[in-house]
Amino acid sequence: MKITILCVGRLKERFFADAVAEYAKRLRLYADINIVETPDEKAPERLSDAEAEQVKAREGERMLKLLPGGAYAVALAIDGKRFTSEAFAARVDKLMTDGTSHIVFIVGGSLGLSSEVLARADMKISFSDMTFPHQLMRVILLEQVYRVFRILRNEPYHK
Repeated sequence: MKITILCVGRLKERFFADAVAEYAKRLRLYADINIVETPDEKAPERLSDAEAEQVKAREGERMLKLLPGGAYAVALAIDGKRFTSEAFAARVDKLMTDGTSHIVFIVGGSLGLSSEVLARADMKISFSDMTFPHQLMRVILLEQVYRVFRILRNEPYHK
């Protein structure tokens, strides 16, 4: 199984980078893991709705160019489907059983994902109604993907 994390922006805080590196290392025991970053769009702190949509559109264009053809695209979106860890593992297992060999998880920037990226996604998932920094979402996502493989292998993992 190949797993790609496609995300906007670079990790600036060392503690996030260290956590991402640790979970990526752990995941390599189960899958070919690749993290692809695309630059975030420079924008002022306060944006009109129209300006925010333009920023998301430009980031989305770059993301769509990097999205491999044939990959199953999972967008992280607040209005996406919610799973327990066990149900998420079962969903990934079904994808693999059905022949999916490459899953791309898409993490937007601070403004979220463009409508074009969301439309391209095969599935949208949400981790909470709460808002998290997009950099922290990488850590949470990688931890949950690691947990998926531990569950599927019937290996112990902290509950």
